[in-house]
Amino acid sequence: MARIKLKPKSQKAKMVTGDFIKFLGTAGARFVMIRQLRASGGIWVTAKDTNILIDPGPGSIVRCAASRPKLDPSKLDAVILTHRHLDHSGDINVMIEAMTEGGFKKRGMVFCPSDAIEEGQVILRYLRSFPQKIELLEENSSYKIKGFGFQTSMRHIHTALTYGIKFKIKETSISLLTDTRYFEGLEKFYKSDILIICVVFLEPRAGIDHLCLADAESLIKEIRPKKAILTHFGMTMLKAKPHIQAEELSKRLGIEVEAAYDGMTLNF
Repeated sequence: MARIKLKPKSQKAKMVTGDFIKFLGTAGARFVMIRQLRASGGIWVTAKDTNILIDPGPGSIVRCAASRPKLDPSKLDAVILTHRHLDHSGDINVMIEAMTEGGFKKRGMVFCPSDAIEEGQVILRYLRSFPQKIELLEENSSYKIKGFGFQTSMRHIHTALTYGIKFKIKETSISLLTDTRYFEGLEKFYKSDILIICVVFLEPRAGIDHLCLADAESLIKEIRPKKAILTHFGMTMLKAKPHIQAEELSKRLGIEVEAAYDGMTLNF
């Protein structure tokens, strides 16, 4: 009789430990998001024993479940929305449910611009009492969750109320330059060791408030971070192969430039 090997009992997936940033998605703008050519799960940050999810777009909770090692949304301490557009906020409600375990544990914080509550009503009304607090973001302000602090930028030029953010992990300063049209003054706020920059377009597009690759190059050249990470790609950037564009930027600028990919993790 043939012997049958029994598989060992399954164990729970190990949680990620240490301080890190993980890209749960790198999709930018509606068509890449709709077709899921890249995932749109946002960015998970763990620092100082604090778990933060930034811009949970559609599929964020799926990306957490599929992450290896596993990311547990019930362990979140905060969710931050840079703005209310769907590719940044599509899973905000399910993440509030997860963070508070269906509202049975009143915990965690949500940070968002006022129009996510007042005009767009992105966050469903019945969920607003679930977190410990929903705090409305203002420009050039500082916020804290447990041991983690962050600052907001000036208001961006975008079709929704939008702020980028800056924070530290250990001694490394990190900034997330989210959607905006280019304008003077961005360079000053986003001066940091690691610059994460949303680059939707390969070429400029008049009348649409997003950065293109030339804008990104100009900003990186002026800011001169130790490392720049391109993300939030639209169709034209995907067709141009972001990793190739990043390599060429690195050669031209003499600065390390990397194109983010879904699941990419930076460990600190």
